[in-house]
Amino acid sequence: MNDTRIPTNAEFNQNRAMFLCVLSAAVVGFALGLSDSILANFFREAYGVGAQQRGLIEFPRELPGIVATFVIAALSFLRNVRTAIVAQCLCAVGMLILGLFRPSFFLMCIFIFIYSLGQHMYIPLGDSIGLSLSKQENMGRVLGKLNSVRMAFLMVAGVITFFGFRFGFFDFETPVLVFLLSAICFIIIAILNGMLTRHLPEAVQKKEERPKLVFRREYLRYYMICALYGGRKQIMLVFSPWVLIELLDFHADTISILAVIGSFIGIFFIPLVGKLIDRFGVRRIMIAEALAFISVYVAYGFLSKWITENVVILTGFSMMMVYLLNIIDRMSAQFYMVRSIYMRSIAITPEDVTPSLSLGMAIDHVVAIVGAFLCGTVWEIWGPEYVFLIAGILSLLNGLVAAGIKKQNID
Repeated sequence: MNDTRIPTNAEFNQNRAMFLCVLSAAVVGFALGLSDSILANFFREAYGVGAQQRGLIEFPRELPGIVATFVIAALSFLRNVRTAIVAQCLCAVGMLILGLFRPSFFLMCIFIFIYSLGQHMYIPLGDSIGLSLSKQENMGRVLGKLNSVRMAFLMVAGVITFFGFRFGFFDFETPVLVFLLSAICFIIIAILNGMLTRHLPEAVQKKEERPKLVFRREYLRYYMICALYGGRKQIMLVFSPWVLIELLDFHADTISILAVIGSFIGIFFIPLVGKLIDRFGVRRIMIAEALAFISVYVAYGFLSKWITENVVILTGFSMMMVYLLNIIDRMSAQFYMVRSIYMRSIAITPEDVTPSLSLGMAIDHVVAIVGAFLCGTVWEIWGPEYVFLIAGILSLLNGLVAAGIKKQNID
C-alpha cells in the first residue's frame, strides 16, 4: 500500500518559508559580493583616501550598527520580516546613489551611512528569522546552511567582479555599473521578504510583542563578547585588506579573486561550524576560534612589519603567505553565528532575541568606531604590526571570557 502523506498546510508554509529564506540568503550574498567586498578599493581609487582617512570613513560605515538598534526598536510594531524589507530598501537607495552619481566626499559618506544602516539592520534580523524557523537542536545547522548559501553566491559575485574589473567591464567611473547591479539585487531581496510574510508558520506569523530595547544583567557576558569581537572585527575587515591595498598596491580584481577563494572555502566551512556548534557547544567553539586567530594576527603583524621594512621579497612562498592569511582572516567573520546561537541559547524569553542581538551589534560597533580611528592612528604613527598585536590581544581576551561561560547553560 502506498503510504504517501499529503503535507499539512503548516508543513507547506514551513517548507516554503525556508525556501524563501534560503533564496533571500543567496541574493544577499550576491548583492554584497557586488558592493561590500570592493568598497575599500572604491574609497582608494575614486577618492584617494589613506590609512587614517580609511579609519575615519568607518565612522559613517559603523555608526549605523549603533543607530540600527534604535531603528529596529522604533519599528518594533512590525514583524522581523517587514523590518527586513525596510533594511533592504535602505541598502538599495545607498547603492543606487553611489552608482548613478559621483557625490562629494561628504555626500558619499552620507549614502554610505544609508547603505550601511540597511545592512546592519538586516544582520540581527536575518539571524533572528533563521532561528525562528529552526529547532533548539538544529540551530547551528540551519544558520550554517543559510550562511553557506550566502557565501556561495558571494563567491559567484566575486568571480563576476574579478573578470569585470580585469577586462574593463567594471570600473569606478560614473555610472558605477557594479553598484547599480547590487541595488537591483537588494530590491529583489525586499520582494522575496514580502513573499515570505505570507508563508511564515503560525507561531512566527503572529505579531511579535518584542520589547523595544533589552538590557539584562543575565546577558552581560554576551555583551562583553560582542565588545571584544567589535574591536577584532574592525581590524579584520578594515586593516587586513589594507595591507594588500596600501602596502602592496593590489587592485579590485585581486581583492575580488581572494574574496572568491575565501567564499568557496566558506561554502564548506560554514556548515561545518554549524555542525560543530550543535555537537560540541558554543563555549568550546568560541574558545577554539579565539586561540586559532591569535596565531593569524601574530603572523599578520610580523608579515606587515617585514613588508614595510623591505625584509622580505614578495615572491613565491611569501606571496602565498600573504594570500593565505587574508583568506583565513575572512573565515573569522563566519563565526558571527556562534554569538547569535549563544544569545538564543541564554535568552530568558524568545522575545528577547532580536532586541538583544541588535543591542549586541550596537556594542560591537561602538568599539569598532573607536577602534577604527585609534588603529588608523596607530598604523600611521607606530606601524601596522601594532594594529595586529591589538587584534591578537582582543582575541585572547575573547577566549578568556568565553571560557567563563557556564557549561550547563549551553553545552
